[in-house]
Amino acid sequence: MEMKKPIYHKHDIIIVGAGGAGLRAALEASKGARTGVISQVFPTRSHTVSAQGGIGATLGNVEPDNWYWHMFDTVKGSDYLGDQDAIEYMCQMAPEVVIELEHMGLPFSRLPNGKIYQRMFGGHTSNFGERAVCRSCAAADRTGHAMLHTLYQQCLKNEVHFFSEFHALEILTNNGAVNGVLARDIVHGEFHVFHAKAVLFATGGYSRLYQNTSNAHINTGDGLALTMRAGFPVEDLEFVQFHPTGIYGAGNLITEGVRGEGGYLVNAENERFMVKYAPTIKDLASRDIVSRGIMQEFREGRGVGPKKDHVLLMMDEIDEDIIRERLPGIMELAETFAGVDCTKEPIPVRPTAHYVMGGIPTNRFAEVALGSMDSPEDTVPGFYAAGEAACASVHGANRLGTNSLLDIIVFGKVGGAKMVEYVNSLPDFIPLTESAGDRGRAEVDRLLNANGSERMGSIMQDLRESMDENCGVFRTDESLTKQKEKISELRDRYHNIGLDDRGLTYNLDLIEAVELGHILDIAQVVVEAALARTESRGAHFRDDYPDRDDQNWLKHTMAYLSEDGDVRLDYKPVRLQPLSVESFEPKERVY
Repeated sequence: MEMKKPIYHKHDIIIVGAGGAGLRAALEASKGARTGVISQVFPTRSHTVSAQGGIGATLGNVEPDNWYWHMFDTVKGSDYLGDQDAIEYMCQMAPEVVIELEHMGLPFSRLPNGKIYQRMFGGHTSNFGERAVCRSCAAADRTGHAMLHTLYQQCLKNEVHFFSEFHALEILTNNGAVNGVLARDIVHGEFHVFHAKAVLFATGGYSRLYQNTSNAHINTGDGLALTMRAGFPVEDLEFVQFHPTGIYGAGNLITEGVRGEGGYLVNAENERFMVKYAPTIKDLASRDIVSRGIMQEFREGRGVGPKKDHVLLMMDEIDEDIIRERLPGIMELAETFAGVDCTKEPIPVRPTAHYVMGGIPTNRFAEVALGSMDSPEDTVPGFYAAGEAACASVHGANRLGTNSLLDIIVFGKVGGAKMVEYVNSLPDFIPLTESAGDRGRAEVDRLLNANGSERMGSIMQDLRESMDENCGVFRTDESLTKQKEKISELRDRYHNIGLDDRGLTYNLDLIEAVELGHILDIAQVVVEAALARTESRGAHFRDDYPDRDDQNWLKHTMAYLSEDGDVRLDYKPVRLQPLSVESFEPKERVY
């Protein structure tokens, strides 16, 4: 099938992804530059819409709080793999960006005195771990939904140009600088080349790599795969967070805001088992600890049900009026996907792949940083990333709840401002090369003309089930080696696929085929990085190496993908200042 010539566009700034990070970046960028946003779905259907529990910020509306404690919790929660200059920057900016959202019109829940409502959340404490603290700024249990709509309205007001239902296929470069993106119009089938002075990727995570997941179908790691195919590295992809309370059999998330309001977990013996794994804050421990606690209960035969493969989330100590006021979305999810009335019955839950700490490496200004042990600060001209697609790294080996919405707002805003500064420093657009977009177009052409016997669905299903089994909450050398061999087999099968739909307009077969190629790239990096990291840290737990090893592994994994599909691993240091593993010295505010 002959491919049509691309349609060309010029924008000062192009943002790929219209979730919270992409929209916040677009809003900031639109204040000083002509800005376009490419999104695979309509912006308000982006995955941020499913975020429930809130935004972490030390407003102190319920009880005393300060950003030192928030920073301490975030560094500790990251298992000391987080870059501490970026963490300090994020935690100090948190109150400011939340108040900005309030002034934009985000309808936060309110306390009786009219201030923004704040609830407890896992891993957030007062006075350096002394007790749980109310830090999550919430709009009932639909905070992400409210955020997304608020930001989209603000972007429309600022005349941001949206290209909805466009699928990014290639990052365009010239002499090491990023200067555009190739995308395909899903509805009409046409290719579009977006020539830009700066490009920001906010394409989300890759948790669809797993069978049990809370993520939307679009979260297949496209942005990270395109980054690697352009010759740039990705960082810390072995760290995949399993949220402890996904609805059993469905994966949909039950926010830990339920536990923040007084919910708790029990096993088959009706035992509140988290006291064994986190004696101080119990059910409100960080997500890696609670997930491993649940999985250990399964291992020791105390899981619920015939297969002993889930536990129960009890809400009987939460007043029914509180549930209806502050957790209405959870009521709907529990009824729809578990068939229970959570005001009267427990919700069956088990860990579900929820968030990825790794991504496109950036500094605290959302500038993409190549990074190595020798030169960790080198950046790529014109290339930026924010949100779950990026690795700042403020989450290190394990993210605290509410820090994801905070991350996307802080680094979306900073990235937007930095891009304006950069594009205004350029006298003109960096020219496109003659081959700009050829690789992405050739990939689509190859898939549309493929006549193999394999189909995407069975390959994707085998990948996701095997990742659950071999590279999940618990990992070993044996299971990871087995998965590495499985991915090699699946790659061979992928080279023998065929499409049933060969049309250009709204071809979902084609989209899934492209996404499958991307997620196979991601899977290979996740497994090889996990196999190499012979320690347990945060969300990466090795049964055969159960201890954290700071002497050998206090460093970030940088992964490169060669054109023939081989993975090369390199490393760069963790930035341990201003907070170190040994001591805590509060610094003055930096913004």
